Amino acid sequence: MRLAPDNSVLCVIDVQERLLAVMPAAARVVERCVRLAEAARLLGVPCVLTEQYPRGLGPTAPGLAAVLPSAAEKVSFSCVGCDAFDAAVASEATAVIVAGLETHICVAQTTLDLLAAGRRVFLVVDAIASRHAIDHETALRRLEAAGAVPVTSEALLFEWCRTAAHPQFQAIRQLVR
Repeated sequence: MRLAPDNSVLCVIDVQERLLAVMPAAARVVERCVRLAEAARLLGVPCVLTEQYPRGLGPTAPGLAAVLPSAAEKVSFSCVGCDAFDAAVASEATAVIVAGLETHICVAQTTLDLLAAGRRVFLVVDAIASRHAIDHETALRRLEAAGAVPVTSEALLFEWCRTAAHPQFQAIRQLVR
């Protein structure tokens, strides 16, 4: 399946301050999630942001919160079942693009629930992380075996454009520089 702005919805899961504080890849995840959110805005891709128990884990990273819609709060590890999340992914989009934290918990449970519901899930592997490498790598292998498709943020952005003649290509190109 080729990804396009009109068949995609971007889901950014739980990129919150207290989780980021213990993530070795925190800066990369925030930067790549911002890149995805800015590209989604330029290309008209719908977005949803979640926060896991924000009273305990704090708010979304400020730079990321500034470029996404208000966060949907949840206490369940999976985003499926959260009304705002379910509404966002219930669109005509056939591809659910997933980024966020942590790979083996909220990202994994959300992805497995989406796959069980018959959705096509694409994991932006450079915009997903866990505290420990073993959890991250094992979860990615499990999710790919379950049917999720790995993609990088740069590959996704250029696939959304399809061609250098796209009206937003120069703006997207700047995001990957």
